[in-house]
Formats: sequence, C-alpha cells, structure tokens
Amino acid sequence: MRAFCTSAVQKALENLKRDMGFVLTKEPQASAVTGDICLRYEAHLAECYTLRRGISRQAALEICAGDELGFVYGIYAASRECLGVEDFWFWNDQIFEKQDQIEIADDFLLESRPFAVRLRGWFVNDEVLIHTWKVGRSAQKPWEMVFEALLRCGGNMVIPGTDKNGRMNRKLASDMGLAITHHHAEPLGAEMFARAYPDLTPSYAEHADLFEKLWQEGIEAQKGLRVIWNLGFRGQGDCPFWENDPQYETDEARGELISSLIRRQYDMVKKADPKAVCCTNLYGETMELYRDGHLNLPEDVIKIWADNGYGRMVSRRQENRNPRVSSLAPVPVSEEKAGREHHGIYYHVSFYDLQAANHITMLPNRPEFVLRELSQVLERGMRDYWIVNCSNVKPHSYYLGLLAKVWREGGGCLERSECPEKVDGLEETSCCSERYTMEYIDRYFDHFLSREQKLGVARCFASYFDAAVAYGPNEDDHAGEQFCNHVCRMLATQWMRGSLSSSAGTAFGPSEDLCWACDADSLDGQMAWYGERCRRGAAAYERFVHDCQRVALELPEHAGQLLEDSLLLQGQIYRHCYRGASCFVRGYEDFRRADYQHAFYYVGLAAEQYRMADQSMRSREHGKWNGFYENECLTDVKQTAWVLEGLMAWIRTVGDGPHYYQWQREFLYSEEDRRVMLIMNMENHLTDGEIFQLMKEKWER
Repeated sequence: MRAFCTSAVQKALENLKRDMGFVLTKEPQASAVTGDICLRYEAHLAECYTLRRGISRQAALEICAGDELGFVYGIYAASRECLGVEDFWFWNDQIFEKQDQIEIADDFLLESRPFAVRLRGWFVNDEVLIHTWKVGRSAQKPWEMVFEALLRCGGNMVIPGTDKNGRMNRKLASDMGLAITHHHAEPLGAEMFARAYPDLTPSYAEHADLFEKLWQEGIEAQKGLRVIWNLGFRGQGDCPFWENDPQYETDEARGELISSLIRRQYDMVKKADPKAVCCTNLYGETMELYRDGHLNLPEDVIKIWADNGYGRMVSRRQENRNPRVSSLAPVPVSEEKAGREHHGIYYHVSFYDLQAANHITMLPNRPEFVLRELSQVLERGMRDYWIVNCSNVKPHSYYLGLLAKVWREGGGCLERSECPEKVDGLEETSCCSERYTMEYIDRYFDHFLSREQKLGVARCFASYFDAAVAYGPNEDDHAGEQFCNHVCRMLATQWMRGSLSSSAGTAFGPSEDLCWACDADSLDGQMAWYGERCRRGAAAYERFVHDCQRVALELPEHAGQLLEDSLLLQGQIYRHCYRGASCFVRGYEDFRRADYQHAFYYVGLAAEQYRMADQSMRSREHGKWNGFYENECLTDVKQTAWVLEGLMAWIRTVGDGPHYYQWQREFLYSEEDRRVMLIMNMENHLTDGEIFQLMKEKWER
C-alpha cells in the first residue's frame, strides 16, 4: 500500500476529508485512511477500482485498486457515491445537507470498468477568466479546482494552461495525478523561440541550434513528470511558421521540414525515456499536409485530429478559407495496420476564432449533434487520446460532463433506448442526450425538485439550442457570442474606413473580414445580412430569457440561483448583444440616409446594450465568484461598447462638426432659445454621452 501513498492519493484523501466535512455534522477524523475508510492494494486493471463495504470492523468502506490513478478515482468515486459530492460541485455551487452519519449497506459494491478512451483530459485554453480570478485570495486555488474536477470526471492528462500558465501549473497538475501534455503551438512544452530570443528571426534554418536547445531544456524541465510529449513545428503563435518564414513556399517543403523536425524531437524524447508516449496535432494546415502525403511520422506517434471549433469533425475555418475537409481518421486498410495506428481528437466545447464561436457561453450546437460526431470518432477507432478545450470551465460544465460520460462509457452511452422523461424541444434522434440532461439536472439543480420543475429546467436547456442563430448552411453553423461582438466590430471598422475610401453617393466597400460568412459585394449588403440575423437573435433570446426567468422563479433558492448563473446569464449576454447589434445596423441605415442624429442615437443604444451584457456577467459574481468575469477580454463585450462609443464620436464629427454646437442647441435649448442665434452656446460643449442622454429624453418620452 505504501507504494501508492503518493502526493496524488494524499491530495485526494485530503479532499475526501473536506467532502466529509461538507455532509457530516461531526468533524471527520484527522486521518481519512484510518477508522471509516481503508485503502487496500489489490490487482486491478489499470486505473480501475472497487468500492465495497468493509470486511473488518476497522473500516466501513474499502477502496481497492492496483495503481495510483485507480486509488485517486476510487476516492473521488467514494465522495460522489457515498457522500453525494458531484464532479462539478465547486463550479455549480452544490449545496450539501448535513447528516449525522453515512450509512453504507452491507452489500454495497461498486466496480469500475476500463475507460473507453486511453488518454483523456482538458486543455485549459483561453483561460482569461481564471487567469486573474482568485479564490480565498489564492491565485492557485482556481487551477486546483480545475484539476480536481477533471480527475473527478476520469481525466488522466491536462494541458495546464497556455504559454506561461502551462509551465507554471505543471507541478500542481502532476502532484494531483495528471499527466502533462502540450499546446499544439508549444512542442515539447518548450519556451517559445520568440520569447526566449525576441531579437532573432524565428527560423529553424537560421537558428537550428537554438530551437533544439529550447526543446532539450523543455525535456529537462519535465523530468520526473508523467508527460505525453507533443511533437510538431507550427509558428510563434497559433499560426503556421511559413507566415514568418517565406522560404517554405510549397507544401512539399513545408511537409519535409515538419517531418524532419518531428523526427528530431521524437529522437530527443526517446533518448531521455525510451518508453515515452508521443503525439502530434493534425490541426488546420497540418492536417491538409498529412492528407496530401507530405508528412512522414514515426509509426507509434498518436495522430490528433481536431473538430472545427463548433463540434463538427472537419477542418477549421481560418479567416475566409473554409474547406471543411473531414478530420476523421481514415478507415485502416487492414486489421494489421489498424493495430499499429494510434489516433485521437482535439475537441472544443469552447473556441475563440474572432468570428462566430462561443467562449463565455455554452456551445450552441445540440448535444445530440455532438454525440453523433463522437460516435463517428469511436467507430473510427480514435480512442487513444481525447483533449477537450475547456477554457474557463464554469460556462461549459454541462458539455464537459457529457464528454466525460462518453470517454467513460464509450458507445454504451450513445445507444438509443426508451427515454423515461420525454422533454418537449429535444429531438428524438438521440434519447441519451435527454437522459444526460435529466441526470445533470438531478445532480446539480436540486435532488428534490418536482417532476414539473425538472422538466421546466430541461426545457430551458432545449430552448437554449433552439434560440441559436444560424449564420450558414451547415448543421454546425450556429453562432456563439463572438458573432454578435466581433462581427459588429468588423462592420463598425469598415463603416468608418469605407466612408473615407468611397466617393460621395457610392456604396461602401464590403468588410473583407466577413467574407467567410457573407458574399455581399458592398457594406450595405453585409449590414442587411447581419441585421436580419441579429434581429432574429434578439427576438429568440428575448423569449428564451423570459422563459428561463419564469422557470427560475418557480425553483427552490439554490436551483433558481444556478439557473440564473448559467443558462439565464448566457441568454442575457446574447439578448443584450443581439439587441446591440440590431441597433448598430439601424444606426448604419440612418447614416446612409444622412440622418446623422438618429445614426448617433442608435449606435448609442447599441453601446448601451453591450455595457448591459457586461453588467449581466458582473451581477452574477456572488460569493467566491467575485471578480470571475472582470477579465473577460477575448469576446470582450466591453470593447464592443468602446468601439461603438468611438463610432458615435465619428458620426458626430460628420453630422455636427467642425464647431459642435448645433446638436447641443437642438436638444438642450428651448424652442425660443434655439431660434435666437446671438451666441452659439452659453455653456461648455456637451460630451457625446451627454448629447446621447438628451436624445433619449426627447425621443423616448
């Protein structure tokens, strides 16, 4: 047994003791190993465990396993099954009912099964919310709670943050029992060349020795950790290296360099550890090189295929290029070859693409769609490695739990069967998604909700997916909150640029940043296309918010608060952002009619709605969540308001410049004072915000 009293097991036991304190009226014993709970070494399959009623008087519960993670998973299973502490207890503010003691039946027995996926974990990416958030004044605590939730979900590996965060959190993640793997742009977890050598061109051809020095340092820095070594060579950021190194102009040259460098990295890793597990990402442009036969990889390297950021297993859209090439591993040509090939996936429940993805809200595509995609992944044998982009966890716990269910149970949880609770609004194509939704509600909203209350919450989940705005023809083309923020900023920028480059009376040129979604040949056409979708979104999310508010009022306090913190908050973000985007388009239409005052006014209304979206997030920062949304800087609804405030100033320049007194006289002065023009103004010039407020007072009576 002593061989398995590792830091990970000890940490899990400490957490079990803490969990006992959540539910027991009496203080738990000083050592959770003695008295009520016993850890017993027994031969088990890797990572498996057995929980059973103690066979001796000294222990009420025995946790039996044969390796470290078997004990860790067994301890967290005991917390879940015996104490009722759920996997996302921290992230969903689970409330615990105190009990004098926990009764364990004499015939209690729980035996785990091997996982359907061998390596499984989260990529804590775009982690801007937890990057600055503290719990109990601790900057480390949020990361610890991320890793605990992952272990509770059965994960065994993690990319513990991006760039500096990834290196900073390696030891904590490892001490808790997780293997470390790496961002696809940070091979071997090494420091980025551009950070180490900011004055040098990041070219392997010019500085091969320095690149290899960084790789070797990365290997040395992770000695003693369990590592799944990510091999590859992309660029100094999330872009291909040839964007900064134009000598690689052909696919053949690019593939040859990447293949040679992967082989070099592979040899370096194997020299340090002959049993090392290696992987490489076939992501974006790399997947196309592989499919076209330009990459030559070592046979035992796990090939990681990626979805497009929206849950579909096709290549991702990059700027305006969207080939949608299948990213499912090819069907093996023979059983012998199938046995030698290793495949996995990089899957997004959160994505950041500055176009239409979701980051601070839940994936807008339906769970039955996600399950169909994952079913195909399993059918292709892509079971060696699953890494899920979890970003900041809290907005995505519903989908993170669903993917954990799949990597635990595999195809078994995807089989159709009669659903005990049919929920209006959920498709019949995959009853398992309905069952999962009801299980999720049971676990987190309240164990004691009435049937009608549970179905009310379930309908809120169904309505969330119904409300999503379709921006394209594909099933996965549903807009996240970036669509009503980044696209608005694209069009606002082009509005100002276009007016400078167009002659009087001519159409403004289109925003090239939006060609991926709309092929209109003018800004007018793009605005019309965008406005139609935003008006539709504003109406849909207005209904959604109203329905969620009604359900929340009928729930017990905790369940109502959780609904307000999750689905209702996300609906409010969408409602305000789509309202804002609709007002923005209306302002543009007035501007094109040379009605500059109303253009200014509607853009002001738009900025106001985006500020309200930010306020909606900040209003949900109660208790430990204080400051959670403060650093919302990627979608950044605050910035959308700021951009529109700049647009207001520009419109005022066009309509009220160069002396800026006419609007002030019109909205501030009485009729008789406006008509007497002896002095232009008798007070300081009003700010844009003050002019806007006067317009509201006059036009909103």
